[in-house]
Amino acid sequence: MKQTLSSEFIYQVIALLTIIILVHGSYVGIIRPTANAELQQQASLMAAGEQVVPNRSLAVVVRDFEQEACLILMLWALAIMAFKGRQTFFERNMANTPLLDIPEGMSVLPVDAREYSRALEGLPNSEQKFLLVRTLLSALQRFSTTGSVQSVSDTIKEQCDIEAERLDSELSMVRYIAWAIPSIGFIGTVRGIGEALGQAYKAVEGDISGVTASLGVAFNSTFVALILSIIIMFCLHQLQLSQERLVLDCQRCADQQLLRHLANE
Repeated sequence: MKQTLSSEFIYQVIALLTIIILVHGSYVGIIRPTANAELQQQASLMAAGEQVVPNRSLAVVVRDFEQEACLILMLWALAIMAFKGRQTFFERNMANTPLLDIPEGMSVLPVDAREYSRALEGLPNSEQKFLLVRTLLSALQRFSTTGSVQSVSDTIKEQCDIEAERLDSELSMVRYIAWAIPSIGFIGTVRGIGEALGQAYKAVEGDISGVTASLGVAFNSTFVALILSIIIMFCLHQLQLSQERLVLDCQRCADQQLLRHLANE
């Protein structure tokens, strides 16, 4: 389990660094130069006295630092959820695989539990970490020790409940990111409004370009942050649904593959 957590941590760090490099490079090389060129062109036309309808292109909307930070966090959260979603996908496939070759109508006694445990212990190490395998092993060990079918049933339920709590707790970073993105957007809103108020004297003199540009920063940061937050929450709820189904499928498979075949001596 420590190795799994370590590999996941390394994956998250590498994913974050890669996303920062790619997103910042895109901003420096493409987005900000494009947005600045559009804004300068509009400012030149307005200075010449022409009627200009501001063009709020995608580059202009996402050009500020707050939007860049929000985009980095969103992509990082999606990378984390993709890693966990991949694990869930493989485990759900395992849940549909018959791991114990118990003929229909055959009863398993406590003395037989060790034999069936060897079949599970012979699986590759990567598969032994799956929920269904761990649940069946724990159930067989409990049955071999106690010989109680009720005790085995409690063990299966307890193992699945612990796994559900673990999966839920491991999504805490994604929930934090989903909270942080709107907060960063609000920081951009405060910054934009503050800059607009600082240029209020220019608006009194008739030059409202600075005020409108600052208000654009405020509204764009909030708009982008809310959109990205909606995307993250949708993906998060889909991942949670898949994980909940995994736990329920494992509990059902453990009942079908093992529990109904058990018999007290």
